[in-house]
This record gives sequence, C-alpha cells and structure tokens, in this order.
Amino acid sequence: MTTISTRPAPADTPAPGRARPRLLTAAVLRLYLLDLAAMSGFYLLLSVVPMLAAERGMGGLGAGLPTGVLMFASVAAELATPWLAARLGYRRLLVLGLVLLGAPAAVLPAVTGLGGLIAVSVVRGLGFAIVVVAVGTMVTWAVPEQRRGEGLGLLGVVAMLPAVVVLPLGVWLAHRVGFVVVCVAAAVVVLAAAPLVPAVRGAAGDTVGSAGSAGAGHLTGPGGPALLRPVVVFGVTAVASGVVVAFLPTAVAAAVAVPALFAQSAAATAVRWLAGRYCDRRPAAGLLAPAVVLTGAGMALAACTGRPAVVVAGMAVFGAGFGLAQAASLNAMLQRARPGQYGTVNAAWNAAYDVGWGAGSVGGGALVAAAGHPTAFAVTAAVTLLAVPAARRARR
Repeated sequence: MTTISTRPAPADTPAPGRARPRLLTAAVLRLYLLDLAAMSGFYLLLSVVPMLAAERGMGGLGAGLPTGVLMFASVAAELATPWLAARLGYRRLLVLGLVLLGAPAAVLPAVTGLGGLIAVSVVRGLGFAIVVVAVGTMVTWAVPEQRRGEGLGLLGVVAMLPAVVVLPLGVWLAHRVGFVVVCVAAAVVVLAAAPLVPAVRGAAGDTVGSAGSAGAGHLTGPGGPALLRPVVVFGVTAVASGVVVAFLPTAVAAAVAVPALFAQSAAATAVRWLAGRYCDRRPAAGLLAPAVVLTGAGMALAACTGRPAVVVAGMAVFGAGFGLAQAASLNAMLQRARPGQYGTVNAAWNAAYDVGWGAGSVGGGALVAAAGHPTAFAVTAAVTLLAVPAARRARR
C-alpha cells in the first residue's frame, strides 16, 4: 500500500506570480568560487599522491594508505566542524581549512618517507573536511530559503566539475612537468581563495558570520529520527558509489569504463541540480525511495560486465539515482532542521558520504576477491534495494 505523505510543501514556497528571490548574490558567488578552488586543489592531487608514493618505492600499501588516511581524517574533522564553528565562527574556520588543505601540498615533493606522506595527508584531510562542511553550511544560510534546494544543487555541480576535469589533468601534468609543479599549483589554487572569505558579506554574509557562533545544534532529541533517517538512507547509496568508483575500472575494459564513469558523473550532477529545484517546491523525502530504486537498478545493470552498452546505461541510471539521493537526503534534513542545526546536518551528511564510500571500497574489495566483479555488483544492488522500506519510512 502506498503511503501518502501528509507533510505540507515548504511554507516559503512562493505564490503563483510572485517573483522568486535572486539566487546568485555576491555572497553565494564567492562561496561557489571558494568551493571550486578548494575542490580543484583537492582533486589535482588525489591521484598524484599515490603516483608520488609509488615512484619513491613505497609499494602498493604506500600508494593506497595516504588516500585512506586522508578520508579517515576527513570523517573525524567533519563531525568536529560544527563544534569548532561554534567557537571560532565559520569565516575564521573556513580560512583555517583552506590553509590546512593548501599549504601542506607545497611540501609534498620534499617528503621522502611514508610517515611524512601520511602526516601531510592527515593535515590535508582535516582541511578538506572543514572546507566542505563550512562552505555547505554557509551556502545553506546565504541562499534564499525559497531556492535553497537549487542553490545546494548548483554547489554540487561546482564541486563535481574538478572531479571531471582536474582529476585527470593532475595525472597528465605530473607526467609532463613533474610532481613539484603540480603540488605547488595545488597549494596556490587553494590558498589564493582565502582572501575571498572576509568578502562574504552583505545580509547573507552577516548571517553566515554570526550563525556559526550561535551553537552547533544536535541531531538528537524528539525530532532526531526524522533528521537521521534520510542520512542513513543516503549512506547506503554512498556504499554503492564507493563500489563503483573503486571497482568498475577493473571490471571492464578502459573503452567501457571511461564512458560509463562519465555517464555516471554527468547524470549525477544534472539530476542533483534538477532535484534541488524540485525540493524547493515539495517535501524532499518523497524522492528518497525512487533514488534508492534507481541506484540499485543501475548497480544491477552494471553486473552485466560482458555487455558494454548495458554497463554504460546502468551507470547512467546509477548516476541519476545517486544524484537524486544526494539532493533528497540533504534537503530532507534541512527542511526538518532548525537554522542552528544546519552545520551539524551538513557535517553528518558529508560524514555519511565519506564513510559509505570507504565502506564500499573495503566491502566491495572483499566481495570481488571472493566471487568476482559481477557477483559483487549484484550483491551491492541487492543490499542497496533493501533500503527501500527505510526510505519510505523516512517520508513520514
């Protein structure tokens, strides 16, 4: 039996004929530029650091460990960011995050041992987490509430562009001009964004600056389950995403993996923005169940590794589902949260993303080793679809 949600549409939905408030204010544009610079510096080195470790004879463990440590440090810092913001304010904290993410990149070429590489990765992971949570929270406050879903969807587009363009560019540059140039460029790109932070002013900027010290908020209490259910559902889809990113390139030929991953990224980016616009007019939690179904269906199609067209189509379906899950979960939490909880909501959502991605990489690796890629993908699809009842409950 289909459950009909009785939750009304957001109260701030503009009446027919009423002009919608401006989305791209100076404060919002500066925050988008900040995020673009930070993500560019992050993705520029994401594949370069393992290459650097391998070149210096650190072996397979040395090549993979820095990235794993970076993500672990990111999760820890994401959960602590609202607490830090309550004491420092989001502007000061964002400057600190940019420095922690950017400055250590410049010293990477001088690092010779695995311990030093891990230390640099930990510091950069802390900075990365602070930046993504701080920018997400500041955008949540800076955009007009009537267009918050669209504004966050555009932030997702901005964050994905470096993954599509800068990630392969870093590898290409490392081969052509060397590690020193790439590492210094990553540091410069990130640190050059720091002067933009004090300029995030105006009405939205004043709110951003003061709200960070008003308290971090909590996701516990009488309304806690309503806030936590969407992020748990999203975490399940993030596990599937971790499996895709880690193991699709080894499951099929490069001629199939490249268009499949592009289709996944393009679909996720487009659908996240469109779903954000939808969430400005309707309760976002209603999209969670379709998101899980699409994600699981795409994963099931990807299990047909011997059929290239099916794999590419499956990745497009998967990307649409994952982009829908991203927008639906974050907006569902924000629609139910108080302004003082926005920082904690963004922290919990980003932590679920990173934990799910890591769990998918580890769990998927065990499945691939035991049963092969098609079985691993099929099992992941089945586990993902088990979250449909939870997604339906999250609508209430």
